Amino acid sequence: MSSALPGLGRHPIVQAPMAGGASCPELAAAVGDAGGLGFLAAGYKTADGMYQEIRRLRSLSSRPFGVNLFMPQPAAADPAAVGVYRDQLAGEATWYETPLGDPDAGRDDGYEAKLAVLLDDPVPVVSFTFGCPSREVLAALARAGTTTVVTVTTPEEARAAERAGADAVCVQGIEAGGHQGTHRDDPDTEGAGVGLLALVGLVRESAGLPVIAAGGLMRGAQIAAVLAAGASAAQLGTAFLVCPESGAHALHKRAMTDPLFTRTETTRAFSGRPARGLVNRFLREHGPYAPAAYPEVHHLTAPLRRAAAAAGDPQGMALWAGQGHRLVRDLPAGRLVDVLAAELDSARASLAEEGTR
Repeated sequence: MSSALPGLGRHPIVQAPMAGGASCPELAAAVGDAGGLGFLAAGYKTADGMYQEIRRLRSLSSRPFGVNLFMPQPAAADPAAVGVYRDQLAGEATWYETPLGDPDAGRDDGYEAKLAVLLDDPVPVVSFTFGCPSREVLAALARAGTTTVVTVTTPEEARAAERAGADAVCVQGIEAGGHQGTHRDDPDTEGAGVGLLALVGLVRESAGLPVIAAGGLMRGAQIAAVLAAGASAAQLGTAFLVCPESGAHALHKRAMTDPLFTRTETTRAFSGRPARGLVNRFLREHGPYAPAAYPEVHHLTAPLRRAAAAAGDPQGMALWAGQGHRLVRDLPAGRLVDVLAAELDSARASLAEEGTR
């Protein structure tokens, strides 16, 4: 895949770690067995829950895989703003007949406990979202034989990852579904994200690390484009969301091509951090008023989202999706990897033929 990611897959295709259930062991195993790099998402899980998924994945496949961790978040939220938002959501709690969650339920996502598991029983790749680990953490993982990847959204973040000793960066363009992996959630820069192709070029010019490109990629020709721009591999999330092996809720899968959901937007409505999802009722009604308060808002709305899913109501769910969601293909994950690889080969051949004319 690259000099920093040796032997991790026959194809430069990475299945994104999608927290919330989609990136389950069955999906990661199918992608790995087809020649890509499968990922587990440890976000929102306990350390033991993460470990059990690792054990399950190892029982399904002998191929290399990755695990993604969320970085602990600073206590930056305004309690008064969270309180106002909680009051605004009272009607949702009544509608779904469920109490709101505790906004103070925790902000480190079990980070230290998960690191301890991964250092005691190493996995091939560990990636990080919402920040960059310390040099000491990255060095400890390197000694354990683990390749480390830091998600970045700016050249400055890429340089910070390089200084800390990461092996590679996952460059996330604004097109990506789910949370923007910014290292610092600054409301003053909201909406200032950069498109993937431009961002790959900017990062390649400013940092010397191998790049995994992520954001809106759905076809092999798009993978060819980011590789031509200097990426070593492409990471796809939404493309794998609808696969039968994906653990995403059936309503979430159907929404990708449901004519009721015509576009995506970034919103703080569900978690308090900018994340791209399909525009539904909840996003429209609450997005304009949601504070910059992660993970407080995530904890607050979690029971509402679960209740909406149980009621069969996608209008109250967080339907994370990238800008290319209309291009999803309902294929088994291994078959999708095969199709993407064939499309990539075809695109490369076409480029080579053009170059000889």
